[in-house]
Amino acid sequence: MSRILTRRRTATAIVTAALLLPLAACGGKDDSKKDTGAQASASGTPKADLTVLAASSLTDVFGAAKKVYEKEHPGTKITYSFAGSQELATQVKQGSPADALVTADTKTMDGLKSDVGTPEIIAKNRLVIVTGKGNPDKVHTLKDLANSKLKVVLAAPQVPVGNYSKQVLDAQKIKVKPVSQEVNVRAVLSKVELGEADAGIVYKTDAATAPGKVQAVDIPDAQNAVASYPAATVKGSKHAAAAAAFVKWLDSPEAQKILQGAGFQKP
Repeated sequence: MSRILTRRRTATAIVTAALLLPLAACGGKDDSKKDTGAQASASGTPKADLTVLAASSLTDVFGAAKKVYEKEHPGTKITYSFAGSQELATQVKQGSPADALVTADTKTMDGLKSDVGTPEIIAKNRLVIVTGKGNPDKVHTLKDLANSKLKVVLAAPQVPVGNYSKQVLDAQKIKVKPVSQEVNVRAVLSKVELGEADAGIVYKTDAATAPGKVQAVDIPDAQNAVASYPAATVKGSKHAAAAAAFVKWLDSPEAQKILQGAGFQKP
């Protein structure tokens, strides 16, 4: 009789163990998932595909910043849309999908208070005169731009660099009749670079992107204008946390090193 009971108890133990094994295995998988989630959360890095609207003068430096940021923030991908700040403002007002905005002036950003978060100045810039390689027309001062024989190209007044140019020329009471007024600073640079204009006014950092193709002529600080670059999140963003993280990073020591390495000034 005792042998029969022993056999029954043994069989019961075997069956019970067999039933518990799958449950233990399932429990192991659940723990693994929880650990993975915890690690992702602990990293504190929002993951998203971000669309950043940025002023044309940031084209090159933001390309370098993108590589660094994406490497440091796995899972985040940045897509830029570069244009004149006034064009970017129109896109934001019309509700175009965007997560962050960086303009080349505070005036444009201030006009979007209901559409963006609190802006942060991330860099500053100054104007220079650009001429053809070797400065064949001997342009050395702002006054030289008033020469009627010169083909001078400027950005349109509603474009930040065009507005800054108008300010410095008006302050010196210099009248310039541009052969064209462009929609952004890169278009001004391109006209001079291609020989379609003899001179123009651009940001110092833009002139630096075309070494050997144009020559930059410095404008004295007393006659110059300082361009400020504010960055802000777009309120309509579907990736608010990730957008805020990117904007915050632009003011970090690492981002500032990249910006200042490209010739931008400290905020």
